[in-house]
Amino acid sequence: MKITKTINMKNILIAIAVFTSIYSNAQAKKWTLQEAVNHAIENNISVQQSNNRLLINEQDITAAKGQFLPTLSGSAGHTLSIGNAQLFPGQFVDRTAHNTNIGVNANQTIFNGFRTTNLYKQSQLNLEATQLELARIKDDISLNVVNAYLNILFNKENLEIAKSQYDFTNKQLEQVKELVDAGVQPKANIYDTEATLSSNLQSVTVAENNYELSLLTLSQLLQVDFNGFDVANITIDSPSSELLYKDVTPVLKYAIENRNEIKAAEKNIELSQLNTEISKSGFYPSVTGAYSYGSNTFYTNLSDTEEAFFNQLNDQKAHSIRLNVNIPIFSQYQNKTAVAKAKIQEEDARLGLEQAKLTLQTNIQRAFTDAKSAYRAYEAAKKSLESQKIAFDNASQRYNIGAMNAFDLEQSRLRLVNAEASLVNAKYDFVFKTKVLDFYFGKPIMQ
Repeated sequence: MKITKTINMKNILIAIAVFTSIYSNAQAKKWTLQEAVNHAIENNISVQQSNNRLLINEQDITAAKGQFLPTLSGSAGHTLSIGNAQLFPGQFVDRTAHNTNIGVNANQTIFNGFRTTNLYKQSQLNLEATQLELARIKDDISLNVVNAYLNILFNKENLEIAKSQYDFTNKQLEQVKELVDAGVQPKANIYDTEATLSSNLQSVTVAENNYELSLLTLSQLLQVDFNGFDVANITIDSPSSELLYKDVTPVLKYAIENRNEIKAAEKNIELSQLNTEISKSGFYPSVTGAYSYGSNTFYTNLSDTEEAFFNQLNDQKAHSIRLNVNIPIFSQYQNKTAVAKAKIQEEDARLGLEQAKLTLQTNIQRAFTDAKSAYRAYEAAKKSLESQKIAFDNASQRYNIGAMNAFDLEQSRLRLVNAEASLVNAKYDFVFKTKVLDFYFGKPIMQ
């Protein structure tokens, strides 16, 4: 019994260890940019809804194809009549009658003003429009993930700067204490440096919060658990003028010809034109054909000379062929207003295309201008940082020999910190702005 308990306890401990190892490995996973984009696209609700719309569109195409085919139906019925029946005027008898009917019916639309053909074309265009909308949604998701990912890297770099400043001030506090003990500096410098250290600690806390918030934003975008969520680091090279677009015209030309929102707007025009043609079909005559084949039986309790059931079915079978022509003369203005509304929607679709082009051009022009501004800001921030480093090194030397007080040193350090933060901000701002232009130019934004 004791051996069994020992084995069970051992198994439990092993299971716990394995589970802990698996859990730790899962928590230690760091998402790459490609994994994040792929996961967001695969699990996004809007993408899943668009996929469902694609399935519906495919069923609509199948249904539209079916409109070219005839309908076929079978029928069978039996009627039992019990009670008085008038055989001749004024003569009633108690009769039980049986009447059975069976048949097969086929109906075919021969001509309906090309409505069936245009409905089929419309179902195909709806599928293409949904595919374009799905591609646009995926593009937007990719851009949002890249932005959120870069924001994490930006906040992480800011956090490292804040920590390095804290470490620097902490070491400086030790040096100040040594200088105070040596009588080189007044004791008040210790209090000033401690205040600076507290301020640096606060900056670290703010940077940590911003970093965690950016992680939370991306985890929510990916719809994954935030606990243990982390991303793989990407080395962001220093921006160079080679990444800067010299001319926006090629980007505009490519985007107008290839962007999904423009293609979708063009599809909307085609759809509206088809709607006009479908509405016009109401003015045309419609021609339908029908064929039926069937038989019936009838017998009562008043006669014993009636043929047998199956003999009657065989003797009374018949074919029926019908051709119907329906010519519209007056439809209470329904056809007229339907065509007028369709033409208005057609014009609205053309305006929608123009608006889509204007919006796209505006976004690209703004992205191009922002990218140039971001690059200039980066170059200025880089020069400013170089100057602030020299100024702070000089201030530190003067402070160490007692030629500068703690307040002036802190002001110099703050200028250095601000210059470092400005450089990081300008770098990531430029990188994202160039990625936006790459996005409009059809280049992979995840590289």
